[in-house]
Amino acid sequence: MISTIYSIGHGNKNIDSFINELIKYDIEYLFDVRSSPMSKFNHQFNRPLLQEDLKAHSITYIFTGEQLGGLPKDPTCYTNGKVDYSKIATKSFFQEAIKVLVEANEENMKIALMCSESNPSECHRSKLIGQELLKHNISIKHIVTNKIKEQKVVINESTKGKNLENLFGKDDLTSRKTYI
Repeated sequence: MISTIYSIGHGNKNIDSFINELIKYDIEYLFDVRSSPMSKFNHQFNRPLLQEDLKAHSITYIFTGEQLGGLPKDPTCYTNGKVDYSKIATKSFFQEAIKVLVEANEENMKIALMCSESNPSECHRSKLIGQELLKHNISIKHIVTNKIKEQKVVINESTKGKNLENLFGKDDLTSRKTYI
């Protein structure tokens, strides 16, 4: 399984530590998968500031939150107020973005998907995007404090060890919070 797709959460990191982690893994493109590209508490990760800092390190910033974000505007992506990842996975906007990631992976582009959640087992990067990419034989490498965690390890943590044959079956993965 060839994988050049990484994931990273900014959490409470300072911008220098964050960028140093990207540099350590030779990341060339940062795909921002936050639905809203800003942070109330860590302003250095607001879109304009982040773009500027990444550009200074020759890393290209790409906002993909409308296609790959964990809080879609489409109300049909929610069940009982929670984001239903199995519903998002069927949407054309999401599938088109996954296709871009698959093609970028085939071209060996060094990509990291970024969200605010530092723990990938609590983020849609693993529960939604990572699981969908596994269907294309791509296992995301999650950067967690300068170490790598493979997608299957992260999902095992997320499901507390449940062996799920079909994560989008009766044991659907959803957001932790209720939004609508």
